[in-house]
Amino acid sequence: MKIIFYDTKPYDRESFAQHNQEFGFKLKFLKDKLTSESVDLARGYDVVCAFVNDTLDREVIDGLVEAGVKLVALRCAGYNNVDLSYAKDKLRIVRVPAYSPHSVAEHTVALILTLNRKIHKAYLRTRDGNFSLDGLQGFDLYNKTAGIVGAGKIAQVLMKILKGFGMRVIAYDPYPNYDVAREIGFEFVDLDTIYRESDIISLNCPLTAETKYMINEDSMKLMKDGVMIVNTGRGALVDSIDLIEALKDKKVGAAALDVYEEEGDYFFEDFSADIVEDDILARLLSFNNVLITSHQAFFTREALEAIAMVTLENIAEYVRGDKLTNEVCSRCGNK
Repeated sequence: MKIIFYDTKPYDRESFAQHNQEFGFKLKFLKDKLTSESVDLARGYDVVCAFVNDTLDREVIDGLVEAGVKLVALRCAGYNNVDLSYAKDKLRIVRVPAYSPHSVAEHTVALILTLNRKIHKAYLRTRDGNFSLDGLQGFDLYNKTAGIVGAGKIAQVLMKILKGFGMRVIAYDPYPNYDVAREIGFEFVDLDTIYRESDIISLNCPLTAETKYMINEDSMKLMKDGVMIVNTGRGALVDSIDLIEALKDKKVGAAALDVYEEEGDYFFEDFSADIVEDDILARLLSFNNVLITSHQAFFTREALEAIAMVTLENIAEYVRGDKLTNEVCSRCGNK
């Protein structure tokens, strides 16, 4: 079984090479992202392993099929970059639905605390010998309301942590699990209630037609003045242009973004010697109350190990002819 990996970094190669000792697959690692220009490199491989910013549109899917690829193994949870309706009957596609919910939840809390207590600003000040407290005032999380959009595994870990701060936690999910709500101690509400009552709003939901740009001019008008918005889900959950206007108007008091709609052009790469040509991203970076991390929330040792093991086991299931536990798109007929 020959597997070609697109868009890899040294940590990907190290993790997969280590865990592949148990499976014995033939692995080829590429730095290139999967696009219509690079799809032909998959010729002669049985499986393509793709990441969150690889493109799997119609042209790429046709190219993979023509190259003889049988399976696409996504080493991520999200699959909004895949044209699933077009892939149906052409390719089988698997993913890693959960690798380390603690990693993303803990990063979310780190963003909240950093923004609230201005840790990033204090760090830079003290290194320059400035020990003034002016402009560093935050607020107690105790007795504040956190609104969580999406109530899956990541959100549940996040809610338990926030409850530990003494916060009131409310959540929206189209498929509410009231048993979990009672166990953790939060309340399911509608989206408008999330917007109206939350001091901090955290987006922990997938990107769908219903959730795209859910944070927009209209929804932000419903929010409290000075609300904090945290997005560790998908970039297009937030209309960035509307967010910029709300930041300028001080309707939004702070924003933490671990994802960005056009992140594929920048995230995971070093552009420190270049000018950021994306005007929207550059504008967001100019605000001192905006904290951006480069899709880093998943990035822990435990998460990387889980991603490698689940991805390789997904492929092993295909090789054995077993039911694909984490399949998101099934080709008709036998493999």
